Amino acid sequence: MIKRSEIQKIAREYTDLSIGALGSHSALEIMDGAKDENFRTSVICQKGREVPYKRFSRIADEIIIVNKFKDMLSPRIQSKLRSENTVIVPHRALTAYLGYDAVENRFKVPLFGNRALFQAEERSHRKNQYYLLQKSRIRLPRIFKGPKDIDRPVIVKVQEKSRKLERAFFIATSHADYKDKTEKKIRQGLISREALKIASIEEFVVGTYFNFNYFHTPISDEVDFLGIERRLQTNVHDFVSLPAKQQLETNIELQNIEVGHTPASIRESLLEKVIEAGDRFVAAVKREYAPGIIGPFSLQSVITKDLEIVVYDVSLRVPGNPILATTSPYTKYKYGETFGVGRRIAMELRKAQQEGKLEHIVT
Repeated sequence: MIKRSEIQKIAREYTDLSIGALGSHSALEIMDGAKDENFRTSVICQKGREVPYKRFSRIADEIIIVNKFKDMLSPRIQSKLRSENTVIVPHRALTAYLGYDAVENRFKVPLFGNRALFQAEERSHRKNQYYLLQKSRIRLPRIFKGPKDIDRPVIVKVQEKSRKLERAFFIATSHADYKDKTEKKIRQGLISREALKIASIEEFVVGTYFNFNYFHTPISDEVDFLGIERRLQTNVHDFVSLPAKQQLETNIELQNIEVGHTPASIRESLLEKVIEAGDRFVAAVKREYAPGIIGPFSLQSVITKDLEIVVYDVSLRVPGNPILATTSPYTKYKYGETFGVGRRIAMELRKAQQEGKLEHIVT
């Protein structure tokens, strides 16, 4: 892995800051927040995918076009980013297109985030998100060792075969149901047998779904609770709005591909539990992955009928949730104004720059 001291040396030599992102996932949210705090911005776009960044012309001061996203790793692009005092804000697409190994070992540009931590999102990683949730004393779904153990509804979490950003999750209720569905998906080319070997099988927890979004860095005074959103997925939404009779008569393959977001809030009496979960998670990650959380993270959760929080997924970088920028009352409660993840990142980078602490929040 690139030594953090090398990145800190680069950051110490920065005279001003530019905020950059790979042009996918949540780049618009990152750059919008940067512009709100008067930072220069740049976006690295794969040729043919630059239209949104050109159309929303306020967002990007510079659009860097590359043939493939992986060209972001080239010495020329890395040198350009460093020469422009760029701090890259990572999101899911950065690790998906560049790969964990490249991000950890070959990308010598300061990242706002803990690059050693990103792989913990993968359930096949040794010290993964399950491990971190257990260390945080946060309830998570029961994990099944194998398909033969299935004795209740479960969700099988497996990577799609062709699309790096998508996960071909599906519900199974028994070992026989699991076999039928996996063989069908393999024949359809949706998943591979290799991916299935490292897939996880989780108890399907019944409840109401909330994605709780937080923010923390080593120079933060406390863990910020930024707000809540829910995911819109195809082709589950709005299939579930059909009457049950039509659902049973409709023979289609359901998938969980996230295509959008909708805002949510939570009853005030549950906020203490939400805030405590964020605090415990930050403390655990600091112990296991020094220097700990740098930036935003999300605990994707279910609230059960007993009002328990069960966390079924963790995002350890910018979650894809631009809806927070206009709908979160929780930032207004603390800061007096509504804003999203992108601006909270820019606020922290501005604070670090002013206090001479940039090296504390990059890796």
